[in-house]
Amino acid sequence: MEDIKPAADTTSQAPVTKKHIVREYAESIIVAVVLALIIRTFIVQAFKIPSGSMEDTLLIGDHLLVCKFLYGTKIPFTDSKILKIRDPKRGDVIVFEYPEDPSKDFIKRVVGLPGDVVEGRDKKVFVNGKPFENPHEIHKEKEIIPKAQNPRDTFGPVTVPPDSYFVMGDNRDRSYDSRFWGFVRSSKIKGLAFIKYWSWDNEKFRVRFRNIGRLID
Repeated sequence: MEDIKPAADTTSQAPVTKKHIVREYAESIIVAVVLALIIRTFIVQAFKIPSGSMEDTLLIGDHLLVCKFLYGTKIPFTDSKILKIRDPKRGDVIVFEYPEDPSKDFIKRVVGLPGDVVEGRDKKVFVNGKPFENPHEIHKEKEIIPKAQNPRDTFGPVTVPPDSYFVMGDNRDRSYDSRFWGFVRSSKIKGLAFIKYWSWDNEKFRVRFRNIGRLID
């Protein structure tokens, strides 16, 4: 006579299986979030250009990736950095905390290094007495504003303090930068902008395909 085996009690096993699946999904999500936070904090971070101060190097609607470990990895909740590869150099395009409002991020080009003497004379910039050559610099206004009225076209000379940098926008006539509010402390620099990964022209409502994947120099 054939033995009859009792049917498996699937009712009691189903909740266990569901709990197992939910736990796996939860663990995967937690791991993904932790990895994303580590990457964003220590390795690379995405930024979007909201203004025209770096035209035509960077346009409104450009989306960038910023290398955060090149100048040293910042220890959270402190101004200290570790594992620095190199210091910022002239010509680097950097993202930093705006000195007058740390909740905002600014992006500019490094012009003066610690100890440099920076001066502006009728729209021309000099570093240590020599013209600062920037092939990306543009001027959209011909008028020269007197130094007594505004430091946009004529300023200084100023000496960059230790552990600080003098920065300017490539769109020289329409950039609010070190000429107006002073220097950027090394501890406030978030990283080097190095590539555009997306670009959207909101005025013409189209993608700027030629900008995508372009390195920033």
